[in-house]
Amino acid sequence: METLDILDVTLIEPRLKHPQIFDKFDSLAPTEGFIIHNDHDPKPLYYQLLGERGNVFSWEYLENGPLNWKVRIQKLGEEASQETIGEIVVKDYRKAQVFKKLGIDFCCGGKKTVEEVCKTKGLDPDQVKAELESVNMQELQTGNNFDKWQLDFLADYIVNTHHDYVKTNVPFITELANKVAAVHGAHHPELLEVAETFNQLGRDLSLHVLKEENVVFPFIKELLVRKAHGGAAASEIFDSVQTPTQMMEVEHEQAGADMALIRALTQDYKLPLDACTSYTILFKKMQEFENDLFNHVHLENNILFPKAISLEKDLGN
Repeated sequence: METLDILDVTLIEPRLKHPQIFDKFDSLAPTEGFIIHNDHDPKPLYYQLLGERGNVFSWEYLENGPLNWKVRIQKLGEEASQETIGEIVVKDYRKAQVFKKLGIDFCCGGKKTVEEVCKTKGLDPDQVKAELESVNMQELQTGNNFDKWQLDFLADYIVNTHHDYVKTNVPFITELANKVAAVHGAHHPELLEVAETFNQLGRDLSLHVLKEENVVFPFIKELLVRKAHGGAAASEIFDSVQTPTQMMEVEHEQAGADMALIRALTQDYKLPLDACTSYTILFKKMQEFENDLFNHVHLENNILFPKAISLEKDLGN
């Protein structure tokens, strides 16, 4: 069995941790790897490495805390660098339906390749690719080509469509989830956890959209102003747009995990025989909420944020 070097980042001064990890990664030859040991989840490192080096590495958790975290990072060979799920959906949004049908996350998990996800889920990659290829044979319908939109217009669209949806529906679904849990929780105890999970998710997302509207999106719009007219950096708070967008992606992943837990608890929103009208409406609204969240996160993780990072690099930030 291959023995990999272990970099214990708990022993490194905080400001030097990421630079040393990047130096270690850059020194690797294709297919070589190493293990990082940390005292907390190093997920922000994943997004920074992905943003600055691209989809040229694999990331595998060997230990998941709560006290110790170990991650195996391997530099991919040239032949292994493939199109990500997010890139596939950006090019042809119809393929999102294929991924959704197969239970493949195209928003929070959009930076993984088809092969990586198939290996995790036990799917046949050839079958998945065949279904994706069948979409190419269908007539392309007129629709929104989000990848061609200006970043400020896309940000406004996200606010007016998806943020507004969150603000409108979180209070309603939260109240409904609590009501159904109170009435049916004795016979369906999973509803108590469903309500608790959505309550937390609702609070987190409500704060999340405010951070995007008040901090992240204005930062991105200032980059566009700077491109057009020149001027100072976009924010006095962050050195780079990668910092807040990485934070948002971590929060996106948590929201996706919360909805995945709700789907598992409800057995894919399967209604029991004693489900009342409120019970039925709750499950329908939660499925609708999940669909909106997938589309919301896809537009940010796979289009808005990568383009903002690319724009900032072009400006020499």
